[in-house]
Amino acid sequence: MLFNSKSFLLFFPIVCAVYFCIPSTRIRVRNMWLLVASYYFYMNWQPAYALLLLSSTVVTYLAALGMDHYKSLENKKMCLIGGIVFNLALLFLFKYYNFFSSNIEHVLQKTGLGIDIPDFHLLLPVGISFYTFQALGYSIDVYRGVAKVEKDFWTYALFVSFFPQLVAGPIERSNNLLPQFRQKHDFDVEAVMTGLKWMMWGYFLKLVLSDRCGIYVDAVFNNVEMHNGGSFLVAALLFTFQIYGDFAGYSLIAIGVARVLGFSLMENFHRPYLACTVGEFWHRWHISLSTWLKDYVYIPLGGSRVGRWRTYFNLLVTFIISGLWHGANWTFLCWGCLHGMILCLERALGCHKKVYHGINKYLHNIWTFILICVLWMLFRANSLTDFITIVKGIVTNAGFPYVQDVGWGVLIASFAAIGAVLVKDIAAEKQWFAFPADGWVCRLVQCTYIALLLAIISLFGVFGGNQFIYFQF
Repeated sequence: MLFNSKSFLLFFPIVCAVYFCIPSTRIRVRNMWLLVASYYFYMNWQPAYALLLLSSTVVTYLAALGMDHYKSLENKKMCLIGGIVFNLALLFLFKYYNFFSSNIEHVLQKTGLGIDIPDFHLLLPVGISFYTFQALGYSIDVYRGVAKVEKDFWTYALFVSFFPQLVAGPIERSNNLLPQFRQKHDFDVEAVMTGLKWMMWGYFLKLVLSDRCGIYVDAVFNNVEMHNGGSFLVAALLFTFQIYGDFAGYSLIAIGVARVLGFSLMENFHRPYLACTVGEFWHRWHISLSTWLKDYVYIPLGGSRVGRWRTYFNLLVTFIISGLWHGANWTFLCWGCLHGMILCLERALGCHKKVYHGINKYLHNIWTFILICVLWMLFRANSLTDFITIVKGIVTNAGFPYVQDVGWGVLIASFAAIGAVLVKDIAAEKQWFAFPADGWVCRLVQCTYIALLLAIISLFGVFGGNQFIYFQF
């Protein structure tokens, strides 16, 4: 079920109404209702694939119980490995099997070995990369002793399947979300207003900014042979904002939905395009994945505690995994590898230790933004061949960009609104001006803000039922 669908706009109020009608002291009953709602939310897409979600939940739940039961480190490790192997096997079968089998088959044919490897044509389960990583994170934390074992299966099942962040994150940690399912959540007007405000801003980013940018981006990137360098540059810039609006929008809606229900999810974006280095960008972009890879891949490999060249190796491996996580395609693999190489270069130059100020900060910010835009072209290209065509077009075939009516006035106004919000956030951090945290004036301003955003979304949003970009990962 898409957040930007009519069915969700009916589903969510019903979930809230029933949830808050159940007394807050009946925590278990409330959790069961959320669990049923979460599985219904997921099964709206492909009912049979809920079995994958359930199997991942059961295996990691049993693995954690085994780690809690056994005293010897060897037995604990076997339970952990069993859970990891099962989940990664599911991920490989449904997401990577066809990619690797087709490439192996191609290599074998080149060497004269005409071996046909069966192609299962499996449909990629939506959200599988997110909920498997969340379940694996829980298992690893239990093994490390930094998280308590959740012995109630239904509570743990809700942790893995909680519908606001089930299919596109944030990838939550057990120490943050699991304890919240054992707490009372009374109806809180302020929490509801805050959640609705975040939801409306998320819908604005998705429907007004991202989907309008997507009209032009799809027209260019899906027909690269018909366009010149000017079109590619405009499309690259628009895709930079499209993917931000799409994914940050989803995250804000998810965080807002959870907040209305009384739950707090982790921040997933923190003004990523204001980063001064690519390393800083990854501290601000998809924070839940970046920290997951850092804690469960980079640091276990040795992190930066080892020698210089081993540190570079660890960075490359981590970002190659990041690229593969995003999709079974050579474009994602190369995209992740390039990010890793750039981070190695930044570390070699000592950029990760520098603090930039004044004009130097703005120059590095502009340079990093341009670099991110170029890398996003590779991310968006349908193939490496298309990416090469795009680069050649920019270098050798500059020209007036393709003109298409996508509501340029609306887009420009959207960029201005985002800029205003960034300035406000920065000002708030520096305490340049204050705003009352409670009272009827604050409530009136919040209601006006939500109503205004709702009006803008209704008037200028693209209501084509466009899927969120990160659903494919």
